[in-house]
This record gives sequence, C-alpha cells and structure tokens, in this order.
Amino acid sequence: MRVPSPLTSMLYFQMVIMAGTVMLAYYFEYTDTFAVNVQGFFCYDGAYRKPYPGPEDRSAVPPVLLYSLTAGVPVLVIIVGETAVFCLQLATKDFENQEKTILTGDCCYINPLVRRTIRFLGIYAFGLFATDIFVNAGQVVTGNLAPHFLALCKPNYTALGCKQYTQFISSVHACTGNPDLIMKARKTFPSKEAALSVYAAMYLAMYITNTVKARGTRLAKPVLCLGLMCMAFLTGINRVAEYRNHWSDVIAGFVIGISIAVFLVVCVVNNFRGRQPEHEHSHMDNLAQMPMISIPRVESPLEKNHITAFAEVT
Repeated sequence: MRVPSPLTSMLYFQMVIMAGTVMLAYYFEYTDTFAVNVQGFFCYDGAYRKPYPGPEDRSAVPPVLLYSLTAGVPVLVIIVGETAVFCLQLATKDFENQEKTILTGDCCYINPLVRRTIRFLGIYAFGLFATDIFVNAGQVVTGNLAPHFLALCKPNYTALGCKQYTQFISSVHACTGNPDLIMKARKTFPSKEAALSVYAAMYLAMYITNTVKARGTRLAKPVLCLGLMCMAFLTGINRVAEYRNHWSDVIAGFVIGISIAVFLVVCVVNNFRGRQPEHEHSHMDNLAQMPMISIPRVESPLEKNHITAFAEVT
C-alpha cells in the first residue's frame, strides 16, 4: 500500500480548510444559523432617521457590479501578470532557477507558471471568503442599525409611549415594517462592501508592486495602485452618501479588508517572492557562516618588510 507523501497530505488539508471556509461563509450569508443581535434605539433618534435609499440594486455601486469586479479583476490581473513574468524568465533563460512543486511522490511536477498562479489565486480566494466571514460575524454580533433604520422599522410611537427623545425602545416587536428589510437594516457594522473592495484593491496593489519589476514602471505602478485604492475608498464614501452605512461602518470595513490583505501577502505568500536561485542560497549560506565579530588582522614587521622588499625588486 502506497503511503501519501507529506506534500500530498498538506494539499488535502489545505483543500479541507478552503472548503470549510466557503461553507462557513455560506451559512453566514444565506442561512439563519447565526441569530442577529437585536439592538434597541431611542425614540426619534436622528442617527437612524435618514430616508430609505431603496434596494441595493439601485445603488451607484450595486452588489452585482462590486462582486464581479472583486472576483474578476484580480483573477485577470494575476493570470496576465504571471504569464508575462514567466515569458520574461524563459527569454532570459532563468527558468531553471524557478522552484517546482512535487504533487505526488517524485514523478509529478507543476511548472512555475501554474504553481504561482494557483497559489496567488488560491490565497486571494481564501482571503475574500475570510473577509466575508469576519464582516458577517461583526454584523451578527453587533446588530448595528443602518442610518435609514427607522424608515423601515416604522415604529408606532404612540403605542410605544414615546413622549421624550431620551426614551429607549428595546422591544423586539417595536417595528411594524417588512421583517426582511428590517433584518438587513440591522446588519451594517462593519460595511461588507467597503471591506471586500479595499481587500481586493490592497491585494492587487501589493501584487503589482512586488511582482512587476520592469524598467519604466516607476510611475505606472504607483498610478495603477493608487487608482485601485481610490476606487475602493470611493465605494465606501458612496455607502455613506446613500445613507446605507455610517462612517464607523465603512472605516471598520476598511480596517478589516486591509488587515487581511496585508497579513496574507506578508505572512503567507512572502511578498509574492519565489525561491531564490542556487547561487544566492550559497551566498547567503556563506554570510550565515561568517562570525558576528571579526578580529582585525595585525601584520608582523617581517611580513611588512618582505612585502616592501618584493615591491622594490619588481
């Protein structure tokens, strides 16, 4: 009986983790497994009396457009970028210095193009689902109310006995509006749209910065990266302008998205760097074997005289 190699076992383990992450994101997004915290409100609270902006499809950045961009643009950029890098390495005959990954045993290998592309896209997809999980968990735990909550809640202030603005309403049955819309209005902190957009922009910006090393791109790379980040921030600002989120919701979403992107790039994919060539490894090994403190060499008078005499003869 053939025993699976450690790399094969690790691959299966990573697939299990990825499947579990997708399933958890599904349960948060499309099921009622996790109950949303029902947060109360003050009578006539001005923070929640903004007009209802309409369904999400009427937004300037609808969910279909946002999810299409966050899923499609990074995939396209990474595939094009890795293909260009691979072709340049073939042209410069640096192909042999690129690492190869063993899949099963000692027979099956993946070339660097496929290996790097799968790794970067896999990490990006994992981070995308992880961002969605963090956002949904925050929304479920806090139950923060949207700026237009009272427009959907439609509370009967007379029946609730609201005579003062400082009276707090904590009853679950205080609202008379559509229960589905009310439940969505209780899930705004942090902003999912802000988190997903800034995660995709940050991941792509770090990928472009660390991967594209061609000459003449010193200005093109910053412009492209800043453009991506600008679109992400405009998405968050649009959420506030349309009264769909508070500023605190958007800022929290930005913090989550940027944190996950930076962590995955720095700690998981090591700034998108592959294995160093063999001559660089040997050079680093020689440096590692050097003593931390070197004692200066003192020349003896005999050596000095001998060298001087040799110089005079020649």
